[in-house]
Amino acid sequence: MQAVKTIRSRTVVMATTDIDTDQIIPARFLTTTSREGLGQFLFNDLRRHADGRDRPDFVLNSAAARDCHVLVAGNNFGCGSSREHAPWALLDYGLKAVISTEIADIFRNNALKNGFIPVVVDRKTHDYLLANPGVDVTIDIEQETLTIGDDRVIEFPIDGFSRFCLLNGIDQLGYIRQQASAIERFEENRPWRP
Repeated sequence: MQAVKTIRSRTVVMATTDIDTDQIIPARFLTTTSREGLGQFLFNDLRRHADGRDRPDFVLNSAAARDCHVLVAGNNFGCGSSREHAPWALLDYGLKAVISTEIADIFRNNALKNGFIPVVVDRKTHDYLLANPGVDVTIDIEQETLTIGDDRVIEFPIDGFSRFCLLNGIDQLGYIRQQASAIERFEENRPWRP
């Protein structure tokens, strides 16, 4: 996992509420444990007709969405079943963060573990972002802030452990591996044996 410290991008808006993980990546594409290549299936059933042609009216198929790395989504993003493939598909597609008023807990945890940033904002900020697609934003992981344009700064929470892992480019296993010498010392010096 690469360190994530700051994300600067224009936004792309998908105002739909209750976007579930099966809409993010349909279950029929969950046949791999590789993170690569899943972006082609992101929002597949919303992005494409049944015959595979792109839907011209879907926001990610528009020219305005190119090079946008921050998705502004409707309320309750990432609800549904737990699947790490959802943040993998978003990242592989080129998105790096989602902003909403509510992000499902399971999706939020899977996202943070994989370097995809879920940003929860208040209704007023969300309404502004929904009404202004393509606005420039900066997400600062260390400061836990979202800056809209050059001046509007909104704080958002990231738990301390996830923040540490993101800033240092490690996942949970990487963190445990960093503690290997302390674990070995504990095992050598404990008064009991398993």
